[in-house]
Amino acid sequence: MKIVEGYMPFKEYKTYYRIVGEANPEKAPIILLHGGPGSTHNYFEVLDKMAEMDNRQIIMYDQIGCGESFVENRPDLWNKEVWIEELMSLRKHLGLDEVHILGQSWGGMQLLEYICNYKPEGVKSIILSSTLPASWMWGLERKRLISMLPEDMQKAIDYATANNDYSSPEYQAAEAEYMRRHAAGSYGEGDPECLTRPVKKGAEAYVVGWGPNEFTPLGTLKTYDVTEQLKDIKEPALVISGGNDLCTPYIAKYMYDRIPNSKWELFRDCRHMCFVEDNEKYINLLIDWLNAND
Repeated sequence: MKIVEGYMPFKEYKTYYRIVGEANPEKAPIILLHGGPGSTHNYFEVLDKMAEMDNRQIIMYDQIGCGESFVENRPDLWNKEVWIEELMSLRKHLGLDEVHILGQSWGGMQLLEYICNYKPEGVKSIILSSTLPASWMWGLERKRLISMLPEDMQKAIDYATANNDYSSPEYQAAEAEYMRRHAAGSYGEGDPECLTRPVKKGAEAYVVGWGPNEFTPLGTLKTYDVTEQLKDIKEPALVISGGNDLCTPYIAKYMYDRIPNSKWELFRDCRHMCFVEDNEKYINLLIDWLNAND
């Protein structure tokens, strides 16, 4: 399988990209937008085989601030405007006139912002994977999910949030349990190499962009909200979520109910990374979707 890696000049830095498979004039490539902010493209490599299975090019990249596009001490860069400018620059740099775009978690927020407020041309379909249309909604649902934790963990989270102090062992244990239930477990021997290799996470990009943890949006994205624009989305949209996801069924259904030409697939037993936890089903779903919307 052909894999091409490269760098695009962006601002005074550079953006790493990775292209899997051969260009096919009959099938638009798919761009993958990773989560975080600051989580890197690595986990998307579990989708590489789709390029051969569907004879379609897959394009992923490390957004500025993480991975092979690592930058730090630039808090002025960690906002949705810069990350969307980077996406637009990548499309231009690689000549991606017609594409499908998949955004997972923060990447889905980025995708919705791009579609709703920038009105790009040449986007044949969008895939909204375990994502959200508004930061307030993520915060609202986290209260319900936290209420299912043991009482001592709930108290530790409440105390940390009220005092803006996330250093206690009790809080850290509670956060770890919350993420284990709804995001992902730890990876080790026997798991795909892309999930276990060392990676340079964008911690600064995450804290400045989102906040101190997954359930407290305090950063530059805290006012993110495209709920009113969902009804105006023209592109076909596939919503994907897990039954135990940070993107709860309420959030997924909210998007599905309001985006006119949409489909929703619920992976009942999955958490935040359905493409990892039910890889075969996810890939087959994507292939069917992409071919129906080329």
